[in-house]
Amino acid sequence: MKKRLVVLTGAGISAESGIATFRDANGLWEGHDVMDVASPQGWRKNPELVLDFYNQRRKNAHTVHPNTGHKTLADLEKDFDVRIITQNVDDLHERAGSTNIIHLHGKLFESRSTLDPNLIYPIEGWELNLGDKCERGSQLRPNIVWFGEAVPMMEKAMEETVQADIFLVVGTSLVVYPAASLVDFVDDDAPIFVVDPKLPDIRKRLNLHLYEEKATTGMEKVAAILREKYL
Repeated sequence: MKKRLVVLTGAGISAESGIATFRDANGLWEGHDVMDVASPQGWRKNPELVLDFYNQRRKNAHTVHPNTGHKTLADLEKDFDVRIITQNVDDLHERAGSTNIIHLHGKLFESRSTLDPNLIYPIEGWELNLGDKCERGSQLRPNIVWFGEAVPMMEKAMEETVQADIFLVVGTSLVVYPAASLVDFVDDDAPIFVVDPKLPDIRKRLNLHLYEEKATTGMEKVAAILREKYL
């Protein structure tokens, strides 16, 4: 039976493909205060701005491609039971070939009803506009978990984490909660590997392996080690 490899990925892995992050710019995201474009308050204040912001994110996402980090994770499915928990809303893991992905913070290429959060629709192309409505007649919004909102997939992510034989953290600063708390649910006997050019502050424990590298180069090294030690 394949060992279960649970992977938590963050903005760092997608940044190498050209997906903009906001935490490196003093809370500004593409020139906007993040609370204006990624919070329920921002949506109520100016839904047109929010829709345009995510339209631009989608438009950009169509121009980028999965990088070596994404592809290495997908390739690990040949040898491990890989479960990816991502904080990213893009579809680069899917496009790289990974098949078991939990999107903690929602999906960029989906919309959902403002009346019924269970009504979710794929977005064809890149535009979602004012006047686009669900089947019950309410405005559609991005299917994104904004600041201040509950994280519906968190329980599923915790279930995966406690069953991990190996836990891998790639491209995240581990400062966004509740996602950052997942490392605390890893079994004491399971090794944890961390890959990031700015290593996060993580509790010291046995079998902790830190790689101060970007996702593309770091993942190639870690994949080789995983195959050598755990197959």
